[in-house]
Amino acid sequence: MQVPLQITLRNLPQTPALEELIRRKAQKLDAFRPGITSCAVTVEAPHRHQRQGREFAVRIDLHVPGREIVITREHDEDVYVALREAFEIAVRQVDENARVLR
Repeated sequence: MQVPLQITLRNLPQTPALEELIRRKAQKLDAFRPGITSCAVTVEAPHRHQRQGREFAVRIDLHVPGREIVITREHDEDVYVALREAFEIAVRQVDENARVLR
């Protein structure tokens, strides 16, 4: 990536394990498709008083030549599942973009 990875955590405690997981997944994504120019990951735990449990939302903003790819994923109770699913979608989207460019 040409621009350093940006990680934003909202309404969550900042833990080294969570940040390290995000960095590893972003590095894997960059190794898979080196054309990514920037990546910003936002993890949020919105305040929802109507429901029990916690819902986590993950947003990944990727910039590739000629296109911006935005992935959003929500999951109840497990931030790690939401991250895994969001990065799996990101891999598919970046791969599809490369296929279209070819």
